[in-house]
Amino acid sequence: MSKVRVATMWFSGCSGCHMSFLDLDERLLELKEALEIVYSPVVDIKEIPEGIDVALIEGSVNTTEQLELLREMRRKCKILVAFGDCATTGNIPSMRNPIPRDEVLREVYGDGNPPGMEEGEVPALLPQALPLHAYVQVDYYIPGCPPDSDRIWKFLSTLLKEGKPRLEGEEIRFG
Repeated sequence: MSKVRVATMWFSGCSGCHMSFLDLDERLLELKEALEIVYSPVVDIKEIPEGIDVALIEGSVNTTEQLELLREMRRKCKILVAFGDCATTGNIPSMRNPIPRDEVLREVYGDGNPPGMEEGEVPALLPQALPLHAYVQVDYYIPGCPPDSDRIWKFLSTLLKEGKPRLEGEEIRFG
């Protein structure tokens, strides 16, 4: 039996969702038997491969580069999962949304580019930081800031056993 091909991606957020994924601890060994991580910030793979079964994407979409990567991942995966509250609602990164983009950039970088950066080296900041579903179809949501490892485990193990994950009750709360 072939393994489920999984990708993870991290946009604007704190990486807490990936830390919770790693907090699966010994359960990672169990998952290793059923899935293969084919793209992730926790492995050294540079190109998004074709044929991804499940993509877990953390963080809100904040830059043009993130938007391009999100659209590429959507094209290359069967199931796209908003992983955590930032990916689901925009959460903390979206707190900048009421402030005009140019004002945000001026406050962070002054009147010029980031120190040591040439014009265009930094991906352009989008007008707002938005959740994944603002740009692409999202198939499932794993809420939490970050989602605890038990919630991630239930989602993935149910997906692997039944082909359709199920979160309910306390498992679907935010924060």
